[in-house]
Amino acid sequence: MEWTDIRLTVSKADAEAAEAVATMIAEGGIYIEDYSDIEEQVEQIAHVDLIEQELLDKPRDTVIIHMYLEPGASPVETLALIAARMEAAGIPYTSETEGVEQEDWQNGWRKYYHPMDVGQRLAIVPSWQDYDTDRVKLILDPGLAFGTGGHETTNLCLEVLDERVKGGERVLDIGTGSGILAIAALKLGAAVAEGVDIDPVAVRTAGENAALNGVADKLTVLVGDLSDKASGKYDIITANIVANAIMSLAPAVPVLMADDAVFIASGIIDSRKDEVIAALEAAGLAVLEVKEKRGWECIVCKKA
Repeated sequence: MEWTDIRLTVSKADAEAAEAVATMIAEGGIYIEDYSDIEEQVEQIAHVDLIEQELLDKPRDTVIIHMYLEPGASPVETLALIAARMEAAGIPYTSETEGVEQEDWQNGWRKYYHPMDVGQRLAIVPSWQDYDTDRVKLILDPGLAFGTGGHETTNLCLEVLDERVKGGERVLDIGTGSGILAIAALKLGAAVAEGVDIDPVAVRTAGENAALNGVADKLTVLVGDLSDKASGKYDIITANIVANAIMSLAPAVPVLMADDAVFIASGIIDSRKDEVIAALEAAGLAVLEVKEKRGWECIVCKKA
């Protein structure tokens, strides 16, 4: 069956931010070509003269991010979402698409996914595996177009939700994608959750995941942006997106927060942590906690 390979070319300077955007859209289905330090990498295992000339000739100032879409998925919709999020993040890029034959791609990926404990209460379990545990199971199928929870940005958010959800909360997930954070909050005891995303495909994907976890009746996914979709007061708000988007939406967040609410912002590269914190504070938020994992930051705030 033919899959679609979407290739995004960005400058080396924008690579980490672009990877974050791509990960939010198709986490677990990306492959990165980065030859900027190939000599240093190979030097650790062999003499540099052993590198193929074809690799030595690769550009060092750009990075190519491959995103693979399953048969039947819409490249047009995905490209539109990429364009919107790259623009929001201020990342120049070029894109190409190509059909690729991949025999049983979806099942081939399965061997890389195993149950994973997160925090004190959660376990992420692939839908085809049994996992005997007393933890709250978040059941996902990594063959879907969206995330698995394994990336640092998502994992950090799940850890904070594990710590903060006590039961009965109203939750808002901005840029919900697969709905993984909203679904996790519901399974941890939140009463209701809403997901907002600019991508119409998120409605289908989040709905499938919610049904898989038995919480479809508690999750509402709204297509659009924060300004015209979210309303009322929320006890927990999550935004696992990118730094520029978080800074842009920050002023709209405090008015949506209940008195004791928390705002969980993730998808932030460590080099931009201080810049994001300054924007959050300027918007009327106070930082409660900053969690870090392998170069990614998650910032937990309350109303100042």
